[in-house]
This record gives sequence, structure tokens and C-alpha cells, in this order.
Amino acid sequence: MWTHASWQGRFLPGPLPPGERLRAYATWCNAVEGNTTFYATPTRATVESWAAQTGPDFRFVIKLPKPITHEHRLTGTDDQLRAFLEAMEPLGPRTHALWVQLPGSFGPADLGALAAFLRSLPRNHRYAVEVRHRAFFEEERAERLLERVLATVDAEWVPFDTTALFADRPASDAERDAWTKKPRVPRRSRALTGHPIVRYLGRDATDRTVEGWRPWLDTVCDWLREGRSPTVFIHTPDNADALTLARRFHDEVRARLPELELLPDPMPNEPLTLF
Repeated sequence: MWTHASWQGRFLPGPLPPGERLRAYATWCNAVEGNTTFYATPTRATVESWAAQTGPDFRFVIKLPKPITHEHRLTGTDDQLRAFLEAMEPLGPRTHALWVQLPGSFGPADLGALAAFLRSLPRNHRYAVEVRHRAFFEEERAERLLERVLATVDAEWVPFDTTALFADRPASDAERDAWTKKPRVPRRSRALTGHPIVRYLGRDATDRTVEGWRPWLDTVCDWLREGRSPTVFIHTPDNADALTLARRFHDEVRARLPELELLPDPMPNEPLTLF
């Protein structure tokens, strides 16, 4: 996400070489979704660059590669998983969670494969699972079975809240595209661990995005008061203003809980000069 084209020269200095873009992003937000790993396992040198550009407290939520989760559906992937985990080693403590995003066709009948896969994973990482099959959200038995599977390894269930997007008809090209690609499932706000992760997708209109995240303000504040450490990712269909929206969400939480740590000061979007 830190290479989003519309941010360069607007929020982030531009043009920046690839080895500096994450460093600039990390002055805006203290966590990032690692989506590119879904399409290909990066080289170790690339991951070393990510580590060099971020402090030890920065949070990466790293998505497992598509061949593991979607093509082989968590079975027979030992070699691919080993290569992926070895590539991620340079991140060290920055790996906040490894993110197992499952396809919409992965339903209750597949929970045995998920349970076996999670049990096979090394215990030195935290894991988070995102499901998209509607049965997990609409059938109590399926929901409880999934929670039981996750509890055996202290894994979190990642909600992807798209309720604001689907509240009414799309109003932009980006929203229309998102309507065809994003899951339409009910909002879920139950945390299973001390490190809940939320993915929220709003609208391209700022006021609609802010209106849609109101329930999450209450939930996140409750989690913080309970001693949990949530990570929240704010998206819009075009993601043009996602950086400022993420900081606004953090500011609104902090207005209720002033003890919440401040985010870093953003890097100026113009390069510093001597004149």
C-alpha cells in the first residue's frame, strides 16, 4: 500500500526511489497491510529493505501468498510456506501478524484443512484469518466452529467491514469496481485475542466514510480499555485520501482516550533544500 500512486507528491515526497517510499509512509501510519506478498513471495533483500525503512515497533500485517491460500487451499504447501517464512525473517518483531485471507468459496466444510494448517505453523508468529464465506457470518454453528479452530492457536478473526460501501448504490467508478470485487458480509466486531485487526472500507466521499466508521470508534475504544492492542486499516475504493483518513480515525479515538500514543509527524511532501 505504501506505493499508492496518488499519494506520491501529494502526501509523500515524490518521486521517491522504491527503497525510500515505505520510510515516508511510516511517518504517516505505524502499520501497513502487506498485500503484495499475496501475488509473489518477495526476495529476502526486498524484505531487508522494508526492515531498514521502519522502526522495530512498526506493524506489518503480511498476507500469505495466493498459491497457499487460494490455489492449494492450505494443503500440500510445506515448501511454499517455508520459503515465505524464511523471506519474512528480516522483519523480526515488525511482523505483527501473518494474515491468512481465504477465498469466498472456503466454507465450513473446509475447517478441517484450516485447523490442520494452523496447527502446523511455527508458534513464533501471531496469525490472523480472514474468511469471506457468508455462512460464517450468518450461521451460528459455523461461526462457533471457526472461533474454536482459531482459539486452538490463539489466532484472530479479521473482519473486513464493507457495510458502508454496500449501504446504497455506488457513486463513482472506483465504488462500482469495488462492488464487483469486495465481499458483502455483515459487520463483525468480536475480538478473539489481545491483538484484534480491523479492515474497514468506506466510500470515496469523506463524510460517508466517517459516518460508516462510527461503530468502530466505540469498539476500538472498548478494546483499548480492556487492555487489547488493536490495529485498524482504513480504506476507500480509490484510497486517494486513505492516509489522512487513517490519521483522522486515530485522532477521533484519541479524543476519547487521550492517553493513546500519538502517531508520528508526517514527512513533508516536498524535499528539503538548502535554499
